[in-house]
Amino acid sequence: MYEKIKHIVLDYNGTIAKDGILDTEIEYLLQLLSNKYKLHLITADTFGNVQSQIQAFEIKLHILKSQNHTQEKADYISSLDKESVIAIGNGNNDAKMLTLASVGIAILGAEGCSSQALLASDIVCKSIKDALELPLHPKRLHATLRT
Repeated sequence: MYEKIKHIVLDYNGTIAKDGILDTEIEYLLQLLSNKYKLHLITADTFGNVQSQIQAFEIKLHILKSQNHTQEKADYISSLDKESVIAIGNGNNDAKMLTLASVGIAILGAEGCSSQALLASDIVCKSIKDALELPLHPKRLHATLRT
């Protein structure tokens, strides 16, 4: 199952950023992950600065355009072959993408985690650092998700 993972789709605010500022503690993880996976960032760009925050990284940026961010995020996951995706988020509008992805990871960070995202996820992590380390160590995923 985890061998099929090719994409990591990240929400921005509340997941890898706080108040529009990228979490500097995860920069090295983004670099490592980009060597193995295609990284995607989905955001409404609430603070208008996402491009400047991620310019040093190899990340495909998708700025949400519709009024229905929940559905737009879900459609994005579906466009990638959802079986090849790990999705990471924390908000109500992330719940559907977390459900659709092969592995949905909810983050319980400084901004909190919505109950919808929590219930829609396969795994809950206490920090984005912990969540981003999982695809770098697939046996951790296996240990958590095996039945």
